[in-house]
Amino acid sequence: MLAAASSKFDFPEFDENTRATTFYTTGTTGFPKGVYFSHRQLVLHTLVTTASLAAPAVQGRMHKDSVYMPITPMFHVHAWGIPFVATFLGIKQVYPGRYVPSVLLKLLDVHKVTFSHCVPTILNMLLKDPTSADYDLSNWTCVIGGAALPKSIAIEALKRGIDVFVGYGMSETCPVAALSFISEKDLELSPEEQADLRCRTGKAVGMVQIRIVDEEGNDVPNDDKTPGEIVMRAPYLTQGYLKDHVHSEKLWAGGWLHTNDVACIDKNGSIRITDRTKDVIKVGGEWLSSLEIEDVIAKHEGVAEVAVIGAPDLNWGEIPLAIVVPKPGAEFDDKELIHILKASVDSGVLPREAITLKVKRAEIIDKTSVGKVNKVALRAKFLVQM
Repeated sequence: MLAAASSKFDFPEFDENTRATTFYTTGTTGFPKGVYFSHRQLVLHTLVTTASLAAPAVQGRMHKDSVYMPITPMFHVHAWGIPFVATFLGIKQVYPGRYVPSVLLKLLDVHKVTFSHCVPTILNMLLKDPTSADYDLSNWTCVIGGAALPKSIAIEALKRGIDVFVGYGMSETCPVAALSFISEKDLELSPEEQADLRCRTGKAVGMVQIRIVDEEGNDVPNDDKTPGEIVMRAPYLTQGYLKDHVHSEKLWAGGWLHTNDVACIDKNGSIRITDRTKDVIKVGGEWLSSLEIEDVIAKHEGVAEVAVIGAPDLNWGEIPLAIVVPKPGAEFDDKELIHILKASVDSGVLPREAITLKVKRAEIIDKTSVGKVNKVALRAKFLVQM
């Protein structure tokens, strides 16, 4: 096909604000909604992302000598817009097809891939694959997005020499809005210490203005403790939802795009997402982060996967329910997971209400088409049983 195709293309003349792409959100927390972007927005997003990934001196870089392989589908926010960056830079691109761990690992090795991006579940699959130890991954940079990166996975990746770090965005934001780079000095830290920094949501990229606001729309303190919703502005955010005026008005209420992500911000402007507004669990008046509970439970050596949702309770109003997939052959009592949570409560990592947790075992955890945990499906499946 390439040999038969012309090397020239006469690009038609049209207004730069002409709609270029339309696709649907993954429906992680609700029904999928149509979003759309103009040619101008895609160009701006490409320029901003190119500059952002090329700017760091030592870590997280994508440049003209990179070899790029996306491990997120093209239909998911233009594969995060990075194929446009790779094309803009004129670098080698490798497209893997189906995401089979052994195939991906072989492609990484054969083509000497240096830059990729994926969701945490895919990275975990690559690290756990029986053939993984046969490959040197120390020259590989991988941006993680779509869901929170568990510190346990980040630490394992760092010990393999992978330059792993978090990127933040959503279907509505085209998507790159923030990146979690670290400094050259931070590279001297242990994998455990680096994971704390690399798993943060990061700082806003150029042309993106991010605020963390309370329910009244006021900015929360930069103390890395006070939670609020992430709202943002940028010239490449979707203008609304396709043929859905009601949700479009909610999305842009007050002139800021509302992400429904709950986060804190520190004195340096670094953001740390604690949950989605629909996934926060309110136990006896105390707000719990499902992501923080998941991160603690995932540290148990017998746990392969975990997802936490809120379950109704007569006494507390709501309690955390952990859906746990054990590793093959692993044997452990649910009380062990409660014990781990209690240790985190005693050390001040989690509020005491976290120990109201209940556990259900599962063979799989439902996921969306792009590999993100589908909590809508989990609620429909497991809350009916209670």
